[in-house]
Amino acid sequence: MSNALIVHGGAPTAVINASLYGAVTEARKHPEIEHFYAAIGGSGAVLKEHFLDLFTAPKEELELLLHTPGSAIGTSRDPLETEDYDQMARVIARHNIRYVFFTGGNGSMDTCGKVYQACCRAGVDVNVVGIPKTIDNDISVTDHAPGFASAARYIAETTAEISQDVRGLPIHVCVIEAMGRNAGWIAAASALARSGDGDGPDLIYLPEVPFDEDAFLTEVERLHREKGGVVVVASEGLRKADGEPIVEPIFQVGRAVYYGDVSAHLANLVIRKLGIKARSEKPGIAGRASAAYQSRLDRDEAVEAGSTAVRAAVEGKNGVMVGFRRLPGEEYRAETILIPIEEVMLHERTMPREFIAENGHDVTQAFIDWCRPLLGEPVRRYVTFKNRPLSVD
Repeated sequence: MSNALIVHGGAPTAVINASLYGAVTEARKHPEIEHFYAAIGGSGAVLKEHFLDLFTAPKEELELLLHTPGSAIGTSRDPLETEDYDQMARVIARHNIRYVFFTGGNGSMDTCGKVYQACCRAGVDVNVVGIPKTIDNDISVTDHAPGFASAARYIAETTAEISQDVRGLPIHVCVIEAMGRNAGWIAAASALARSGDGDGPDLIYLPEVPFDEDAFLTEVERLHREKGGVVVVASEGLRKADGEPIVEPIFQVGRAVYYGDVSAHLANLVIRKLGIKARSEKPGIAGRASAAYQSRLDRDEAVEAGSTAVRAAVEGKNGVMVGFRRLPGEEYRAETILIPIEEVMLHERTMPREFIAENGHDVTQAFIDWCRPLLGEPVRRYVTFKNRPLSVD
């Protein structure tokens, strides 16, 4: 008998714990796994050997993982050097760990791949498998990653609610800031808020398209003249044509860049240069921590990603990440696949051109059709009588 180890890396999501649940429950089915260790606190916890055997957790607590946001075992963005990976290989061997799982995005898959390589160098007999996780949906090869759909549903539902508020009192421009450093998937998903009745978002700005301040102000002024209230969704990673961010980064730690408020910057531009009342909304981490807006499909696929990873490792697969491949047909169906870890290590997937509208500040129907089923449930619809013809009996 041997042991297994799971590690969470990077920012958590609304369903990362669902993948943890899938991995633990699947591992219980395999008698060759004696202990299922969780690194308590991310990759640095492996070096410190801060492990908890999840086989000792009560069943009722494990069930709560399905609806618990954040990371129940902690996570981190620990900077690691070559000697750290070599030390991880020694720790893995010392604890008789035969199966290792890393749950995370691009950076965590890079860590996963380097741990795999370190174990190969050290001759440690271990199977290393990655479990995808990211709200940004920027992992290569896989159709989408667990975590994105719940973040997409959150931004769509939030935008729909804000749009309804603005329609009721159409006196200002509201700028909603969406997460997504270099990829506009989350901002784009706000388009699912539209009911077809003239509600927002009116403008969507993605980091894949260079931001033109003058064009932005022209569009806002036109829409404000036509509608009164305007709803704008802007990605936190907007850049100008020269590649510089529209708001200077406050500071950077490794790959993590911390920007000033893009939404506040754009709202201030509207106030100062157009003389129009404007306000900014920045849901921030609320968009990745919302269990209330968790997509059922996202949760189910997160569970499947965890259980598939364990089955793959027990079957002898090594140096791979679980991914999803969408199947053809009118109804949404997807299957899990195994992707060589080298193909996803720090490879960033941005919005393809066919998903971005020609005007550069909206999305196409192709994106809507791709994204809609991932939300799991339709975005809630609202009623407004404001624009209907008046009638008196």
